[in-house]
Amino acid sequence: MKTYFQACLCVVTLMTAPVAVAADVDDVTAMLHEFLANADKRAAHEKFWAEDLVYTSSSGLRFGKAEIMQGFEGAEESDEPPAVIYSGEEVDVRLYGDMAVVAFKLIGTASNRSATLYYYNTGTFLKRDGIWKVVAWQATRIPPAGD
Repeated sequence: MKTYFQACLCVVTLMTAPVAVAADVDDVTAMLHEFLANADKRAAHEKFWAEDLVYTSSSGLRFGKAEIMQGFEGAEESDEPPAVIYSGEEVDVRLYGDMAVVAFKLIGTASNRSATLYYYNTGTFLKRDGIWKVVAWQATRIPPAGD
């Protein structure tokens, strides 16, 4: 009888694992899109980046969350549209337990539509105490065609 219950427990565990993985992929994807839609807001950065973040910019500079947050010091929240509107395409989320690697194409469009820039970004998300946060980020600018 004990073996029967153990077998049932194993089957139930195996059946629910894909659901948990799908939920985590959905959570991380939604988190990314929410961040991009609010990238001009301090609260979005506070929620998205881990305290121990390592960020490597497309220009080769390396910094952490503290430096990102300093960019908001003294700035007031505005109802005006942001100078650049960000979106993500080709989002690829790969889960490894409590870690997720997210690769995507970032599109930055000037709010007046005068210019659009493209980047390939890769982020490493870590789930700590049930909360996903980004611990590493790498941005690479995609050169315009013909460059």
